[in-house]
Amino acid sequence: MFKYLATASAIAMATTAFAQEHDHDHDHHDEDVTLYRVFVGDHAGGSVTALDLADPDHRWQFDTTGQVKLFGVAGGATVAAVQSDDNAVHFFSSGISFEDHGDHADIAVSDPAAIDTVLTGPRPFHVVDHGGSVIINYDQGGYAELIDAHHLSHGEVELTTFTQSQAHHGFVALLGGNLLSTVASDVVDAPRLGLQAFNADGTPAGELATCTAIHGEAFSGAYLAAGCREGVLTATASADGVTYNMLPYEADLPAGNTTGTLLGSTGIQVFLGNYGANGLVVVDPVDAPHFRYIELPFRRVDFALDPVHPANGYVLTEDGTLHQVNLLEAALTGSVKVTEPYSMDGHWNDARPRLAMAGDEVIITDPNAGLLRRIDTDTLRETGTIAVEGAPYNIAVVGGSGIDH
Repeated sequence: MFKYLATASAIAMATTAFAQEHDHDHDHHDEDVTLYRVFVGDHAGGSVTALDLADPDHRWQFDTTGQVKLFGVAGGATVAAVQSDDNAVHFFSSGISFEDHGDHADIAVSDPAAIDTVLTGPRPFHVVDHGGSVIINYDQGGYAELIDAHHLSHGEVELTTFTQSQAHHGFVALLGGNLLSTVASDVVDAPRLGLQAFNADGTPAGELATCTAIHGEAFSGAYLAAGCREGVLTATASADGVTYNMLPYEADLPAGNTTGTLLGSTGIQVFLGNYGANGLVVVDPVDAPHFRYIELPFRRVDFALDPVHPANGYVLTEDGTLHQVNLLEAALTGSVKVTEPYSMDGHWNDARPRLAMAGDEVIITDPNAGLLRRIDTDTLRETGTIAVEGAPYNIAVVGGSGIDH
């Protein structure tokens, strides 16, 4: 049985809402405000467009070093633009922040802006935003940089470095009082070994948990999960440190596949992961069956979870069809043709659509058409398009609803 998380009812406040305790009186001219701000990177590289979803002509343009992958971090107050091929990370203040008052959140809106500090290092890749830290792994540097999320939400970049024993494609995450880091072999081209807890000074705080070729971390509820050849490894914090549990792939799953990308629900303690080119798998970290397989009619292009309706997810397949996924039933419950076909043959980084959620809409980049497509989650109908110069590719959406006093 999936565990529903207490935050589910508050999701409508924001896709990624920033919350702080704050006291003040409310005898002012209150106004409900809902605002989602979309950040889109161009496939050719070196450009990010930001726009307000409710007023798409209200937009801003930012230059970067190269092609970006975008992440809403620090409660959505900041967007990180990771440029793995160009060894750089830019940050943008999103211009939207929230202060939590229990029964509602105050929203503050301003123009987005580039943060002066630009990180440079050998191949930044995975970004993990959890526990008050935004952590970026440098795959060819053998280290990760930790950034205080609260300070980052105010445009301040304060760095702490965590050194790994070997440079590798991996991640570092904060869990409880420990840093969890992937661990690589010192043998050239050997697969990554697994996950291990460390103290802040880099000394081991526990034994290595085997998870061969580990990849694709995500958080849901109390659990961190990552895929590997043996199954999905979960980790939870406890008074005695970190507790691991390997969920081995079950016999009824299609043989020869693994999970390498996981998304964690914010409303239900559950993960949605890839499983082979034509499949998804719903992962329950607590109760058996831990895996439920969903076969797709065509190869998967991209997928996302719905924070407003946490039982739902969405997946785009290469025939250009968007499918609604019901995680509780582990089934596709609706489909609609939204783009021309985008073949998964070719280079992994060829221009293909990407998905993001904005309240009751799925926002889909359509690089070949130069458009963002807006799909209503209730009807699965396209409600409009937004033209974006170039080839709109990677996307992040921040924002939500609050009261402007």
